[in-house]
Amino acid sequence: MKRKQAADALEIIDRRFFRSPRARKELAEAEASAQVSRLLFELRSRAGLTQQELADKVGTSHSVISRIEADDYQGHSLALLRRVASALGKRVEIRFLDEKRVRGA
Repeated sequence: MKRKQAADALEIIDRRFFRSPRARKELAEAEASAQVSRLLFELRSRAGLTQQELADKVGTSHSVISRIEADDYQGHSLALLRRVASALGKRVEIRFLDEKRVRGA
């Protein structure tokens, strides 16, 4: 049986690189890290703070705030997230979801 030829570039990339369970897991982890970074950026922006102002409130450097807001950053620590949340008048909430539910999304 001949496989249908893909015309969509994203479909081609998906077929080639993201069909294995390991690749899907890595992609999900990267998406989660990017989501945290974007959320931090949005919260800081809504608070009307520059990266330097937030860094001063958190007790860290501008470069740390810049790094945690980068989409490709994967080193978010719970301790730092709590400090940033507190500086923004927020709190961190963690949820554990069923893997089947996550994979099916």
